[in-house]
Amino acid sequence: MKLVAFPFAASFNLRVQSENENPFNKWFKPLPFGILLALLVFASFPQVILGLQTFVVRDYGFFSYPLAYFQRNCFWLGEISFWNPYNNCGVPFLAQWNTMPLYPPSLIYLTLPLEWSLGFFCLLHLWFAGLGMFFLAWRWTGNNFAAAFAGTVFSFNGLTLNLIMWPSHIATLSWMPWVVLAVELAWREGGRKIILAAFTGAMQMLAGGPEIIFLTWIFLLALFAQQFVTGESPRKKMLWRFPIVIALVIALTTVQLLPFLDLAAHSQRESGYADLRWSMPGWGWANFLVPMAFGGTWDMGVFFQYGQNWTSSYYLGIGALWLALLALWKARDRRVRLLGMMAVAAVIFALGENTPVLPAVRKFIPQLSFITYPVKYVLLAVFAAPLLAAFALANLQALKKRIAVVGTILLLLLAVILFWAWRFPFPTDDVRATLLNGLSRAAFLLLTGGVLLLLLRKNHSVLAKYSPLLLILVAWLDVLTHEPSQNPTVQPNIYEQDMARDTLKMNPQPALGESRAMMTPAAFFKTLGFATGDPGQNYLVNRLAYFADCNLLDGVPKTDGFLSLASREADEVNTLLYGSTNADFPRLEDFMGVSQTSDPENIYQWHPRKTFLPLVTAGQKPVFLDDAKALQALAQNDFDGSKIVFLPPEEKGFVTVTNQTGAKILDSKFTDQSVEIEVEAAEPSLVVIAQTYYHDWAARIDIDGWRPPLLRANVAFQAVQVPAGRHKIHLFYEDRAFQTGAGISITAWLGCLACLLLFKSRPPAKDR
Repeated sequence: MKLVAFPFAASFNLRVQSENENPFNKWFKPLPFGILLALLVFASFPQVILGLQTFVVRDYGFFSYPLAYFQRNCFWLGEISFWNPYNNCGVPFLAQWNTMPLYPPSLIYLTLPLEWSLGFFCLLHLWFAGLGMFFLAWRWTGNNFAAAFAGTVFSFNGLTLNLIMWPSHIATLSWMPWVVLAVELAWREGGRKIILAAFTGAMQMLAGGPEIIFLTWIFLLALFAQQFVTGESPRKKMLWRFPIVIALVIALTTVQLLPFLDLAAHSQRESGYADLRWSMPGWGWANFLVPMAFGGTWDMGVFFQYGQNWTSSYYLGIGALWLALLALWKARDRRVRLLGMMAVAAVIFALGENTPVLPAVRKFIPQLSFITYPVKYVLLAVFAAPLLAAFALANLQALKKRIAVVGTILLLLLAVILFWAWRFPFPTDDVRATLLNGLSRAAFLLLTGGVLLLLLRKNHSVLAKYSPLLLILVAWLDVLTHEPSQNPTVQPNIYEQDMARDTLKMNPQPALGESRAMMTPAAFFKTLGFATGDPGQNYLVNRLAYFADCNLLDGVPKTDGFLSLASREADEVNTLLYGSTNADFPRLEDFMGVSQTSDPENIYQWHPRKTFLPLVTAGQKPVFLDDAKALQALAQNDFDGSKIVFLPPEEKGFVTVTNQTGAKILDSKFTDQSVEIEVEAAEPSLVVIAQTYYHDWAARIDIDGWRPPLLRANVAFQAVQVPAGRHKIHLFYEDRAFQTGAGISITAWLGCLACLLLFKSRPPAKDR
């Protein structure tokens, strides 16, 4: 056995075949493959890497970029981004987890020009994903060429390319093969490998893609169980090594996990939350062979299936699918059987409500409701397929009699799908585009078959010599051309700061601490269905409408937003506001400080409102109602937020005020994570703040630092009782879960680093 010199190889003790055992290995050592993969990434997105253009479609422009922009602003102010005051009348930011506030590589886009660096961040992780899969497949198959093919397929498939629009998802996925590799080595070899596995798992956890993290550890649990049962690894040591890795990963990331779990417990998803929308359609298997069957390009030219809009593709590439099925046919390797079972289960679960399986399993394992949109389960199949393909390539000579059989079956299935799409299309299908797409995949199938034939030949022709590289390039080109661009790009100036503010010239201008903008329900639902073929024009119209989180680019507060989690009370108020296109609650909007509303028809036009209240008011009469009755009262036209405030009955013991009082606000100043208020009251009075209530907010009054309880007002907002006189109130965000988690995580990181140095001074144990 020969170990190729490469930094990661030294860390993971990778086993590989010698060049004499496999003539293709010499072409795909780790360093050359890393360079090849980087060239493929560059060839796929040169305009992004060179900074000439940037991504924009869907969540990249409406969610990822605005949140990165907000986080960057906090970073340069020297603040940790705990709270976002611009969306949903205020919402936790760090605790969202998928905002990546504590992920170290986020420094790439926090410190470099954002228009370029966020796209580069995503593409860097696209490359890192393939490199990780290379090392995992290399260890499992001992074949450089097979590992290189697996790494290329893992980076270049429809689902991975779709994840580029979510920096947290592509980052989390990129760590998946590294985590599997490192954790398996940890339970097999122990020593420093345990610490390295903990560090690797912690990096994936901090990247913030919960579903991918969950599926990673589900796969590791299955792999652990298989190796424990078969005795492939030392059982007694496995029993303590694996739990230690898990415990260390949790300890290292408690600083992020505790705030997230705290928010999840107080969010709209706190119990019984399940969302079976966007399952893979029952005919979705056809898209593994003909990616443009049964769908359309109605959203900025990006293709989507009917029935699910989470991913624009999960096409693996016809060659990767061919090789994966070939490996399963002769599944003698235990890992191949495990990968096959996991892939099949993933596809069945991805079908969601289209089969009885997932709904039934969710009844026994309610935690599975944590994964919204069942099509996400296909991520596990996308992880397994490159590894299966690698096993097939590593044993290609032994499988050569079956290659033609599997290829013929795939060609026949392609023909069946094309006949189906031609004779029984959906009303909005582009049959011609589907047929061309299927025929081009058939061409790639035949081209792949020709290259596989070259690989099996033992001549020394130039074509045969370069056939391994040719197979990789064919697989890359197949995925790159399998449908219209999944990630269209536009000029970077589309994200120019204050562009919408300068164009709209609102009067009054919503600003932090002064007033808010509000998309009308009709405009909100219209933006959901609005799409043009020009990605740039589409984004500009939606940005002027302040759709999703685009308002962050202009520093304009608004009543709604697009984030994964919100407090359940705030979600109830938001549901009231946007429950239907006919919803109209002008008095509630007055209380929330809405000074501008969008036109129901022309979504990028705005109309001023003159009746809005300041965001801080005082002197209201308290009325104690439960949330259901309070929501009903807020919806009434006789609600006056300047005179009355609804408080939950359980807070009655904290309030001595019984009637409307003489109090006035002298001054108020809002920052991202604090509010300063000066109030003058003739008697004890209530001060009401139209900012989302969350239990991490606290109040302090200038009477010896007295900290009165912060009350939950009008279902989802804040109030505090002040004594008579002139006082200054300081509201501040204090994330106690973060503080506790930080103490645990800092201790764990220091402890792990110390152990790493200790293990380094000792020879590693060998118990494989």
